[in-house]
Amino acid sequence: MCGVAGFWQPGGGTRDSLLEQVRSMSTRLIHRGPDDGGNWCDESAGIALAQRRLSIQDLSPAGHQPMLSACGRYVVVFNGEIYNHLDLRQRLLAEGAAPAWRGHSDTETLLACFAAWGVERTLHVCVGMFAFALWDRQQRALTLARDRMGEKPLYYAWQGHTLLFGSELKALKAHAAFRADVDRDALALLLRHDCIPAPYSIHRGVFKLRPGHLLRIAADTPRDAAPEAYWRYNDAVRAGLGNPLPGSDAEAIDALEEQLGASISAQMLADVPLGAFLSGGIDSSTVVALMQARSSRPIRTFTMGFGEAGYDEAAHAKAVAKHLGTEHTELYVRPDDALAVIPKLPSIFCEPFSDSSQIPTFLVSQLTRREVTVALSGDGGDELFGGYNRYLGARTTWERMRRLPPFARTAGAGILRSVSPDAWNRWFERIKPLLPKRWHVATPGDKAQKLAGVLPLSSGHAFFLHLASQWKNPGGIVIGAHEPTTLLTDPDAWPDTKILAQWMMAMDAQSYLPDDILVKVDRAAMANSLETRVPMLDHRVVELAWRVPLHQKIRDGEGKWLLRQVLYRHVPRELVERPKMGFGIPLDSWLRGPLRDWAEALLDENRLRQEGYFHPAPIRQKWNEHLSGRHNWQHHLWPVLMFQAWLDENRGTSP
Repeated sequence: MCGVAGFWQPGGGTRDSLLEQVRSMSTRLIHRGPDDGGNWCDESAGIALAQRRLSIQDLSPAGHQPMLSACGRYVVVFNGEIYNHLDLRQRLLAEGAAPAWRGHSDTETLLACFAAWGVERTLHVCVGMFAFALWDRQQRALTLARDRMGEKPLYYAWQGHTLLFGSELKALKAHAAFRADVDRDALALLLRHDCIPAPYSIHRGVFKLRPGHLLRIAADTPRDAAPEAYWRYNDAVRAGLGNPLPGSDAEAIDALEEQLGASISAQMLADVPLGAFLSGGIDSSTVVALMQARSSRPIRTFTMGFGEAGYDEAAHAKAVAKHLGTEHTELYVRPDDALAVIPKLPSIFCEPFSDSSQIPTFLVSQLTRREVTVALSGDGGDELFGGYNRYLGARTTWERMRRLPPFARTAGAGILRSVSPDAWNRWFERIKPLLPKRWHVATPGDKAQKLAGVLPLSSGHAFFLHLASQWKNPGGIVIGAHEPTTLLTDPDAWPDTKILAQWMMAMDAQSYLPDDILVKVDRAAMANSLETRVPMLDHRVVELAWRVPLHQKIRDGEGKWLLRQVLYRHVPRELVERPKMGFGIPLDSWLRGPLRDWAEALLDENRLRQEGYFHPAPIRQKWNEHLSGRHNWQHHLWPVLMFQAWLDENRGTSP
């Protein structure tokens, strides 16, 4: 796990100037790689590469980067892990294409594969998470590439005659050529999604490479050349739906346990201490259970608790850890500990990002890094196996809604909105003992407000976009913004499934997962110099998941049915069966309490008007309603606050 950076100015440059600039870029990424750093340049070509290394495999100098291929043609800076690289070495050996190995790093394996097979074939056979920049000294061409599911980040931008690239935006901004204004259109995306989806960034003309894509650039390549896809998620969807798993439930459970277990075994390979995040939920418990089944020693597991009702999973995680026999560490965080993270967020994420679970994710990463260098995570289970509440009965819910006449749906929405979330919560608590267990949900008041929002909608796709949005009209909040097209609003990018629940899962896996969840985990963990690995996002697990019929994912009103059956082979169901709980913080009450003065300063009406990014009136209205307790607008206010905090740290950026 590392940070990469570099630039290419095709006109060439002096060695000293190239190295000075690229060192400045890589210095901003020391948190991603505190163990080692390296720089390389070719002054005649004007190319400079840098890498900061967090040593995981081959801790010797043989793993140092930038690394040249044995044949001398290629130079690479690489961030990530190739989990099957030892198998690839055997394939190279069998073909007579193996070089005289200098060490046992996966970077060296990758270079040998490029030399023997070329870039695209290598990408197709690699199993892993990665982002890299590869310079071909013979062709004088640069290739940027990112892994299939988007675990590792890569930004790029033409600034004048210079192409900049790096793992984080802060590396690009360290280069003297960087000049980019705030992209108001991207700001509108932030208000809708809590993140800025690829390929956009907060700066105009600065892009994120999409998952599963590569960008090839030669001296004569047009500046607006589009990246190419070498792997498409929708192809996996199409292939899986066209070739469903045959056989019984038991055979499907066996198939999933075998493939997921193989992925976990490969991802447990490291030359440094390794552990896992454990929340006590289905996903992380499954990963830990399969890890422990493959280890002769107790696995290190880590959990963070808040001690506040509705937000604390530590007791559940402790019970799972005790049953599995892991070496478990838990930390109960005080509100002051979490509040202390907030001023660091603009620097950690380097562009506005407003999924508030960024705060506990940073804290659990900080805890974990005290003991281990690598942690496995359970992310991806919801998107692959139907875990989010919005999937459960999605098609049935929509079909029932559309049967109602428009006036009835509008009236129903009005009734739901007329009662505050707190009042709904109190009423729900009174009748909870009378309700079936599957109806026991967290924050029912917020869910009532969400239902009020979807009742008047006219299509299943609009239904999903609404559920995936915070501000429903961000173009009307950001001054001068024209919200760009994203996967969710581009029909040409939609997977060709006719079932709403499956469509929602496929869209989440291509938008919410890489642009929110994986960004959150990568930045929060790497800010603590912790490598995270996500076994469920092995593309072979993804492809298998799409062969699983929907009735083996969602059954009897419960999501992740198949994944649960794998877990129940290792953990009693009573230890993990409970309503789904997000990894969150009590942000709504904090904004009315300890964060009130901080938020008030950022949302000051005069400030908003002078800065000229937002129309103040709708923001101030929501802030006042939130303070009154009548509505919980935390999800609308937090993206505005995160942009304002980011703006404070980036005062040199013009409107």
